[in-house]
Parts: sequence; C-alpha cells; structure tokens
Amino acid sequence: MKIYLNGKLVEKENARVSVFDHGLLYGDGAFEGIRAYSGVVFRLKEHIDRLYETCHTMLINTGMTKKEMIAAVVKTLKANNLRDGYIRLVVTRGDGDLGLDPRKCKGKPNIIIIADKITLYPDELYKNGLNIVTVPTMRNHPEAINPQLKSLNYLNNIMAKIEANNAGVPEAIMLDGSGYVAECTGDNIFMVKANALKTPLQGRLRGITRDAVMELAGKKLKLEVIETMITRHEFYNAEEVFLTGTAAELIPVVKIDGRVIGTGRPGPVTLKLLKLFHEVTRKDGVKF
Repeated sequence: MKIYLNGKLVEKENARVSVFDHGLLYGDGAFEGIRAYSGVVFRLKEHIDRLYETCHTMLINTGMTKKEMIAAVVKTLKANNLRDGYIRLVVTRGDGDLGLDPRKCKGKPNIIIIADKITLYPDELYKNGLNIVTVPTMRNHPEAINPQLKSLNYLNNIMAKIEANNAGVPEAIMLDGSGYVAECTGDNIFMVKANALKTPLQGRLRGITRDAVMELAGKKLKLEVIETMITRHEFYNAEEVFLTGTAAELIPVVKIDGRVIGTGRPGPVTLKLLKLFHEVTRKDGVKF
C-alpha cells in the first residue's frame, strides 16, 4: 500500500509523523472520508471544499491549492491501482510542542492520504435494516465544537459509539442540546412520511451524501424535501427511516429505541433512493 505523505508516496510501514504532531496530541486537524466508484471520485470537489472550509475556520493553511489537493487524491488512488475504494484525507496542524498553543506549530501541516477498501456494515443490514437506539451523549453545542467542522476531534462521536456498542446495536442517534434529533455517530439521518423527506436542520454535519440524496429525492422522486427540527416521537412514527454517509452510503433503519419503524422492513422510498444513489456515484465526480 502506498500512502501520500506531504507530497511523496511512501510504503505503509514508512508513513510516519512525529509524536509532537498536534493532530495526535490534541486532535488538532481536519479530515475527509471520500469514495471512488468505477474510476470516479464521487463529488471530490465538494469534499475538498468542505475540507478547506474546516481548515479555514481552524486557521490551518494547507499550503496546497484545491486543484493540487484533488490531484494528490487521484495520484494516491492510481498508485494503489484502485478504481473503487475509500479515501481518508487528513490535514493536521503539524509538529509543535506539548503545549496547546497552535503558534508553536512552526512547520508545515502534515497532509496524509490513505486509499483502501472499506465495509462499514454487512450486506444483511442493507437488506434487513438497522436497529438503533438514542444515547445519552449529546451532539456538541455549535459554539463549542461546531458539528459543521469535520475535525480530528471525534471524541463526542466516539463516546456515543461506545454507548451504542454497549447497547448491542451498530449505530445510535445523538440529540442536540435542546433535545431534538441531530444525527447519528457517523451518519446523517432521514425520515419519510406523507410524501415528504425530512432531515434535521441543525446540530449535524453537512454531509456530502446527505446533499446528494436530498437532490435525488426532490428531482427524481418529486418528494418534498424539508430540513427542520425533528423529535424522536416523529422518527418513531415515520413511514421509513434511513441513514446516509460516505462509508455507509444509504442504509435503512427498521427499529429505533424498541419502536418498529413502518412495516419493519426497508421501505420503497429508501430502496429507490439507494438505487438512484448507486447510479449517480459513477457519474458525479472527478474521473481518473
């Protein structure tokens, strides 16, 4: 496996950063998870735009143009002979000292690109649907660590994932500080009811897959697409529920907190959107 590290392709065992890297010491950095399908990097420009927005807010200068970053992703895929795969793009603030002060990171940011395969959920869960629960860990307040920042500090999500693991389920709903549904530990969440597709307005990451599914639902299925505040009660009584994410793609949910959703099987809207999404992934992006 070849890893892109600061402009060079190196073998996996030689892909190393300093123990003084602030990404390691403090989660001080940003990342993107990206997918390639049949020689097309799905919505790569949108992923890079989101990465640069996060870096801009965090005052991290990548030292690369967006065009150069896109070329580096494609270069890494080609070096690993991957036409289908998962790309993890990481930007850390770089090497500093043991203090918090980012001004002490005097060198360049470390830029790492890993291209590999990923399977988030087994096939049977796409066929039969997920059973998920709501966990006590809330989503970060927007004025603490804004959920729009895809930073390396994922402790909030990890603590919620631990609670899901302890409950014996693969995924969990996280609420915002006001008690409304925000998102899941690694995915956005949607509900279908009365010919409308609804998804939380705040407390969640602006997902690239989320945006694609909303566009498909409106243009192809002619559903009313609504971003709004949603309670668990509304999700419990939805006709269909599903999650979206780069790694998960689109996966149905059939039970939440012990409540069966709809018929207890993946619904027709979910299945149509999944089919449409798989079609668009091979067309919408950067070809290589």
